[in-house]
Amino acid sequence: MSIKTLEVEKIQEVTGNVYEAIVIVSKRARQIAAREKMELDEKLKYFEGFEEEEEFAFNEEQERISKEYEKREHPTQRGVAELLKGETTFRKPE
Repeated sequence: MSIKTLEVEKIQEVTGNVYEAIVIVSKRARQIAAREKMELDEKLKYFEGFEEEEEFAFNEEQERISKEYEKREHPTQRGVAELLKGETTFRKPE
């Protein structure tokens, strides 16, 4: 995965403050990561409790599922993209 530069001015336009934008993106990235972890755990939970005879076939399926999640963009990248597209909602505690 290559490193992408971000235009700080675009991020600043969304919130008016770069630091607020970083906090918003980091919280959104944590939400995305937590949701994906739950999805992955749900999918892999299916394979628990099978006998060793069937284990080889299930290991291949578990590996395929894990690789599918590894190929996805990093949650931080998706958080930034959502913020820039205006798909992230946020409110100030004031």
